[in-house]
Amino acid sequence: MTRALSHRGPDDEGFYVEGPVGLGHRRLAIIDLGTGQQPIANEDHTIWIVGNGEIYNYQDLRHDLLKAGHSFASASDTEVVLHAYEMYGPDCVKLLNGMFALAIWDGVRRRLFLARDRAGIKPLYYARAPGVFLFGSELKAILQHPALERRLDITALHQYLSLEYVPTPRTIFAGISKLPPGHTLILEVPRDHLTVRSYWDMSLSRSEGRGNKRVADYVAEFNHIFPDVIRQELTADVPVGVLLSGGMDSSAVAAQAVKFSPAKVQSFTVAFEDASFDESVYARRVARYLGTEHAEITLTARRVLDLVPRLADFLDEPLGDSSFLPSFFLSEFARRRVKVALGGDGGDELFGGYSTLQAHQLTKYYQGLIPHWLHDRLASRILNCLPVSFNNLSLDFKVRRFLQGQAFAPLIRHHHWLGSFTPQQIHRHLRPAGMTCGNELDNLIADHGRQSGAREVLNQVLYCDMKLYLEGDILPKVDRASMANSLEVRVPFLNARLLEFAGRLPLRFKLRGFTRKYLLRLAFKDLLPPAIIHRSKKGFNMPVAKWLTGPLKPLAADLFSEARLKRAGLFNPKYVQTLLAEHLSRRQDHRKLLWTLLVFELWREKWLGP
Repeated sequence: MTRALSHRGPDDEGFYVEGPVGLGHRRLAIIDLGTGQQPIANEDHTIWIVGNGEIYNYQDLRHDLLKAGHSFASASDTEVVLHAYEMYGPDCVKLLNGMFALAIWDGVRRRLFLARDRAGIKPLYYARAPGVFLFGSELKAILQHPALERRLDITALHQYLSLEYVPTPRTIFAGISKLPPGHTLILEVPRDHLTVRSYWDMSLSRSEGRGNKRVADYVAEFNHIFPDVIRQELTADVPVGVLLSGGMDSSAVAAQAVKFSPAKVQSFTVAFEDASFDESVYARRVARYLGTEHAEITLTARRVLDLVPRLADFLDEPLGDSSFLPSFFLSEFARRRVKVALGGDGGDELFGGYSTLQAHQLTKYYQGLIPHWLHDRLASRILNCLPVSFNNLSLDFKVRRFLQGQAFAPLIRHHHWLGSFTPQQIHRHLRPAGMTCGNELDNLIADHGRQSGAREVLNQVLYCDMKLYLEGDILPKVDRASMANSLEVRVPFLNARLLEFAGRLPLRFKLRGFTRKYLLRLAFKDLLPPAIIHRSKKGFNMPVAKWLTGPLKPLAADLFSEARLKRAGLFNPKYVQTLLAEHLSRRQDHRKLLWTLLVFELWREKWLGP
């Protein structure tokens, strides 16, 4: 099981096996290179821990624990967590500011304790099989155990086809679950009693009161917190760099890193041959402005062609986000020079950065002008007049997505805009075998809307983005792409202090009319050039539409052949082949649908067999 995770920790391995419990660990040495090996025990060897990630406030916690009489055998952050558990029990996780998945065996109380960080930066899977409870950082570790049966979860497949990922707590395999972010799990032995509890959640109810604070007050508070967060997250005993896209968030992270790093900051970016997808010019501009030691790699069609057939080696759960590919190559490139990198992810979800928020605002005007009975007829005429373009976020792509989303309630519409197949396409055309027309996904989204504590729809959208898109897509993409290359990527915008700040920041200071990330634009205006602050968002997208008609065409034709699809017995071959034919002839742009299916078919053949 640990060998399956060797990419996550190539530096060392360790085991603790006693009675009913076995703990295994693969180490990527970042802090305390000499004595930080895991598993780690307390003074009398009655409590043991293994963990993945980093605890950024571990030095403050260590100081408090030393004063309370605890002694340490190492200088590692993981040992601090162990003693915090010894002192505070399961509530210790409320004190931790970091990204982590951890497991503690408490030999005195005969219980296993699992915990995951607030935002879900680090993954944690678990499963019950006959006579055994299993857990691990990736599915591929759990799948090594002979007691576990590999069975496709049809409901999870429906969710994947809609969203391009499987949302927590399900996984693509029946019987295996994800521990939700901000949750703990306790398994009591030998009672075999399992308890999953939440220890943290973001409530946006505080952000909806008018209050007396002005935007300038929030900007000042943010500008006090953010630099300290970057300073804290630069802590490492190995070189640390920055993944620089040229967007505002990663550029701000780089700017603060330059201030606090003792050495010259190394920054890394990926360029594309296709100009409509390439943002490397902005990254170079920021690097020159900040004075970083900048390096970039160009992603060519040949590189992609070599990697795509191996996607399922890295993705043991299908992920239809094509930006995994540039994330992988960027991580591989950065790992040649650094072992840790800071990224800019999380700013969009916390502070209102996605263009879909603008589309929700636009919907109010559209639906006010166009009667419901006229929408379908008008939409059909508009779509028939639009030329098909395979460029990045082309006009026809955005208009088609916008109009197709008008048939749904706001929260469902939002995830349709971000996702792939509509429920109608799945049930009428794709017809996965064994799938019923359930409302599990709609119910899950509605539940998150209620749990947000928000009354305003756009606030509920932001909460759903954090609980679904961020945790189900963005963070797994970054984690798998980076850890496949033994690179630790830290996410400062999801630091516990910024999570708390964003939770009480009024919505009007996140989205101001049609201005996204309003507060961040004010906070960073003296930190970055105006051209970076005010540039429009492109997103980390891929020329998938064009590559499907070029270098990826043979692979798609093979995976979507009638014989292959019939043998698998899941999808309607005629519909899939129609999608491919319409795309190849450029009559329709089916990039998202085809890529979602292509990734799934690669995954299925790897993990379930042909």
